[in-house]
Amino acid sequence: MKAFDLRILEADSKFYEGDCVSLVIPTVDGSYGILAGHTDIITAMVPGELMYKRYEEEEFTVASVSAGIVKVESGKVLILADSVERLDEIDINRAKREAEEARQALNQKSTLREFLVAKTQLDRAINRMKIHNKYSDDSFDF
Repeated sequence: MKAFDLRILEADSKFYEGDCVSLVIPTVDGSYGILAGHTDIITAMVPGELMYKRYEEEEFTVASVSAGIVKVESGKVLILADSVERLDEIDINRAKREAEEARQALNQKSTLREFLVAKTQLDRAINRMKIHNKYSDDSFDF
């Protein structure tokens, strides 16, 4: 397979920069695949499961990703996201705590801004737990 350049940037650091032969991103309409030679696009990414396969690897690298933007231009892909975590980086206990705190914040009377922040935090925590559950032998409720 032909490779393309992929850059995945978090709000405060670089997550990955290098070659890629296949990329799957979460969008509002579902999972969206990108291969070398893809047409130029800019699209929104929602919290979900990000998967990419490097040229020399057999398996996909799986990560939990928050909302962000994906740009494909001139054979290069740039992903800008608030947070990206590999499976081994997901702290399931922290995700559970954050989900509970966000639920409590949503139940309180608050401003629209506070509501939207809490909703975003809840979505991110639930996404982490879903991905952890999908690839782990540990079972839990959220």
